[in-house]
Amino acid sequence: MLPLALSFCGFVVFTNLSLESNTVGTYQIIKTLTTPCIIAIQTYFYGRKFSFNVKLTLIPITLGVFLNSVYDIKFNFIGIVYASVGVLITSLYQVWVGEKQSELQVNSMQLLYYQAPLSAFLLLFVIPFFEPLDAFHGVFFNWPYEALAAVTASACVAFSVNLSIFWIIGNTSPVTYNMIGHLKFCMTLLGGYLLFHDPIQALQLMGILCTVAGVVAYTHIKREEMRRSSPLPTSVSSSGSYSKS
Repeated sequence: MLPLALSFCGFVVFTNLSLESNTVGTYQIIKTLTTPCIIAIQTYFYGRKFSFNVKLTLIPITLGVFLNSVYDIKFNFIGIVYASVGVLITSLYQVWVGEKQSELQVNSMQLLYYQAPLSAFLLLFVIPFFEPLDAFHGVFFNWPYEALAAVTASACVAFSVNLSIFWIIGNTSPVTYNMIGHLKFCMTLLGGYLLFHDPIQALQLMGILCTVAGVVAYTHIKREEMRRSSPLPTSVSSSGSYSKS
């Protein structure tokens, strides 16, 4: 359980450092490397097989994210380092979430129940290096009740997000979880445009279409693969013997 908890800590720390050091566009572009990284880890270390068609769906998805983020790309060395380490650790974490559920024969809530307290304890040792303890707005600052309520609400949302990660990966796969993440990114952009009238460029619309097309193609390919790999239903003949229909 310790490797899973440590990988979660790394996922939290380096993802936030990447967001702090990079623009959102740069963060999103590098984040797309998570899916091929997961495929590589599962292929070379866990013997998983991915069809060529599944790998091809990464092309429109990556292109779509690039088109969505092209207006906000700025690279810097430390940001690239944080983002790259974050991609690797995030990939390991998501792979291990699925592997541990299978290995320990537990569901998503049970695994999160054991992993979350240990991860929270380990993060206590990281906080002093990144957050001021007694300065203005530090950990021990006299926070107003509104801020505490916002932090509590954020923690509840974070718990729900983590639970969804465990549930989706446990019932599907880390790659499928990332596909849902790409779709969520597109829905966020569209929601901002439709609900809050955020400006959106033509290239971004093309990017959304590319990403959605890639996710739809992935879904179709996986459904076809599952249909072909599922056993044929059996029926009972009049003589009482079973035959495949």
